[in-house]
Amino acid sequence: MSEVQQNAETTTPSAEGVKLNGLFAFKEGMATVYNDKGESIPVTVLRFENWKVSQIKTTEKDGYSAVQVAAVPKKAKNSTTAEKNHLAAAGFETGAQYVKELRQEQLPADLKLGDSLSIDTFTKGDVVKITSKSKGHGFQGSIRRWNFAGGPATHGSKFHRRPGSSGNRTWPGRVMPGKKFPGHWGDENITVRNVEVIDVNAADGVLLVKGPVPGSKNTLVRLVKE
Repeated sequence: MSEVQQNAETTTPSAEGVKLNGLFAFKEGMATVYNDKGESIPVTVLRFENWKVSQIKTTEKDGYSAVQVAAVPKKAKNSTTAEKNHLAAAGFETGAQYVKELRQEQLPADLKLGDSLSIDTFTKGDVVKITSKSKGHGFQGSIRRWNFAGGPATHGSKFHRRPGSSGNRTWPGRVMPGKKFPGHWGDENITVRNVEVIDVNAADGVLLVKGPVPGSKNTLVRLVKE
């Protein structure tokens, strides 16, 4: 089998496979769907790749119970020998771009390396906890970062969009912890709880969840059952 054929099989999602307490998907964007009553529901479209079990961690051996999964083959030139050896049993001869972990106390009895993760882990109506990385906006001032009002634009205020005074008197003589200053905004892990799964389309490898999901297009999203 050629490398192209092997990669194609590795990246084709399937409804058949093991069901864990969560899965990973990639954000595609937002859309609108309609329920049976004709009400519009804003949804985020999540693309599901073919995630394969690459390691099974147990309490006896690793100190905790979890399943490591991998997806999207790497180019051979970008993979280390350690990566190739570690992921070979899962069917990734050239390594994988994404290797993640799902903690789970009770593992399926028939779980083995190379098993595919099923998109049917979730069904319509399930409530999940979503974690993803928010969009990064770089270094921002206090007005944009914290929504400060700023000073008057005229009449000699002389601080306009600056943070303003940040100190105290002789006592305590220091800036208090938690003071809001300019700095890096965004690009941090955000968790949203109680998100409803609106639909699961196994044929197209797509999940629809209600409302917005942090991050930009192609952001990796972790979904875990509440």
